[in-house]
Amino acid sequence: MGTVPAYDEIADWYEREFLGGLAADDDPLGIGAALRLLLGPGSGPCLELGCGTGAYAEQVRALGRTPLGVDLSAGMLRHAAGRLPVTRADATRLPVRDGSVPAAVAVMVHTDMPDYPAVLREAARVLAPGGVFVHIGVHPCFCGGFADHTDREAVLIRPGYLDTYWTKDSWTDHGIRDKVGAMHRPLPDLLHALLDAGLTLERFTEGGAPTPIMFAVRARRPA
Repeated sequence: MGTVPAYDEIADWYEREFLGGLAADDDPLGIGAALRLLLGPGSGPCLELGCGTGAYAEQVRALGRTPLGVDLSAGMLRHAAGRLPVTRADATRLPVRDGSVPAAVAVMVHTDMPDYPAVLREAARVLAPGGVFVHIGVHPCFCGGFADHTDREAVLIRPGYLDTYWTKDSWTDHGIRDKVGAMHRPLPDLLHALLDAGLTLERFTEGGAPTPIMFAVRARRPA
């Protein structure tokens, strides 16, 4: 996960400026709606992979679940520690027992994880039989180095969607990708990675406008 030093360097900016400008009830990408629809109410621990600053902990808690966070960036965890219990660890090698958690989520982090298929295999390993995993991330079809969002009403799609690559190309200098880079995988590759991890796909949703910016999946470890 080569972006970790970069996230350590931008942790304060991420907390205070990137997220700090959002009101508590703002949900422009539909992330909260996706959590309610796909994760849903429940009880017991919910492991968040790549929890960052813990920005989604309260939304998980509002569903009756107990959020627990894992991230490799000490800088991000410094902000997260006041929001949920956290540990510093690599998401491809989780310090969690096999079959021990009823739920896990990965929210807006898959592009930060070059080996996301290995992360998904770890998620499947730590889930209890019948446990639910929710992936929420930038939409592979409309977000990436190939997508120009300069005109907010008409996204321009250039060649490159079908490739798998790491890039810092960005249409704006106010976001994340130009600072830490992002891994792009086409939608079929992402779905295949979930299936190859042994998870069963159940439901999907999208969010954002004018074209979807967020794509989310609920999957389950077979009982």
